[in-house]
Amino acid sequence: MKKLGFILGLVLTSVMTGYAQEKRGVNITVTIENVLSSEGQVIGSLHTAHTFMKGAGIQNQSVDASTGEVTLTFTDVEPGTFALMLMHDANGNQRMDFEPTGMPKESYATTGELTYGPPSFESSKFEVADTDLEFRIRF
Repeated sequence: MKKLGFILGLVLTSVMTGYAQEKRGVNITVTIENVLSSEGQVIGSLHTAHTFMKGAGIQNQSVDASTGEVTLTFTDVEPGTFALMLMHDANGNQRMDFEPTGMPKESYATTGELTYGPPSFESSKFEVADTDLEFRIRF
């Protein structure tokens, strides 16, 4: 009886370990080029159409700024339509700073084409399916 309990315990442990290590979604790795200083942090957020330009994303990452390039990775992203927003928060206040004219003081980018004016979800969106994604984005 003790032997049966031990074997059952081993089987359950191996099954649970398999589920714990199962990958649920994909990884999105973004390398940000042209970081102009090592002050502050580079912040990235993964957005849906409902969160884009409205606050925190569904996943948020940050890394200490480093002149040149930095990399952020968003993990276990389920399939869907998303956009990335990135900024260099040079002064560390966790928000975008603006000139009196309304122009941004800090570098920023999205996964789409930047145009004059605020970015839109439509121009920044990309699809996540079942394979990891990599982006190279320039500030």
